[in-house]
Amino acid sequence: MKFAAQTIAVALVGGLLQYFFPWWTMAIGAFVVGFLFANSGWRSFFAGLLGVGLLWFAMSFFIDSQTQSILTEKVAKLFPTKTVPLLFLFTAFIGGLVGGFASLTGSVLSYRKKSRW
Repeated sequence: MKFAAQTIAVALVGGLLQYFFPWWTMAIGAFVVGFLFANSGWRSFFAGLLGVGLLWFAMSFFIDSQTQSILTEKVAKLFPTKTVPLLFLFTAFIGGLVGGFASLTGSVLSYRKKSRW
């Protein structure tokens, strides 16, 4: 349950930050959410990966549908596959990696060693 809440929080905070600021601010949001939730390393990484990956996939699909695929088809021709859906997946994966590592960093920094006293 904590994993799902962190994933949704990463997507919401990342989407809100990207609406007003540059793309890289979603990494700051994923870092803060990872720090606050303090899940284990793998769970935090996958929550950031999934949250930002789904966010970027949805945003790229929305922008593509609003612009009638003009730029997306031209960019897809630069890649060997030449298909737009694979371009969406590639975009989501790259954004997801950034979000995953930011969330992982936040969760690792939230770890505090317990005192023996």
